Amino acid sequence: MRHGDKVNNLGRKSNHRHSLLKNLSKALIEHKRINTTLAKAKALRLHIEPLVTKSKDNTTHSRRVAFSYLQSKEAIKELFDVIGPKVMDRPGGYVRIIKTGFRQGDGAETALIELVDFNENFLAAKESKPAKKKTRRSRGKSSSTVQSVVAETPVENTTSEPVAEVQNNDEETQA
Repeated sequence: MRHGDKVNNLGRKSNHRHSLLKNLSKALIEHKRINTTLAKAKALRLHIEPLVTKSKDNTTHSRRVAFSYLQSKEAIKELFDVIGPKVMDRPGGYVRIIKTGFRQGDGAETALIELVDFNENFLAAKESKPAKKKTRRSRGKSSSTVQSVVAETPVENTTSEPVAEVQNNDEETQA
């Protein structure tokens, strides 16, 4: 029985699984998005999120801890110099998993895993689209308020004489 065992073994022994996650992590850090199976993507998310959190604290100790997981100087440099500063204000959720269907050969469910702040297409569309003015309108309220304002204003005779007097008053104030 596997009660309480939350680790997805991915059908591999522990050393093989750690090596797989290390290689997937390096590929994700280098390319910012990769295609893999859904199970591997979910396991990778659990593996990479703490590393990205450590990259926000750019200290020698954090770099050494991350290096013990990745064992690649290039990946550490990319993680701490590029990814860390870009996700500094994000409190978590650094990766996004998008299901992409089933693989034709073996029917495995595939997924795209990407770093959230590095999706150029999504960010470009978000920046180029002008911000819409957010208004809260209700058709019933707006018409009723207009009717109440109209009801409150006194109705005067609409003959030509009062209009002329108003125009004369305006001319007197301008002179």
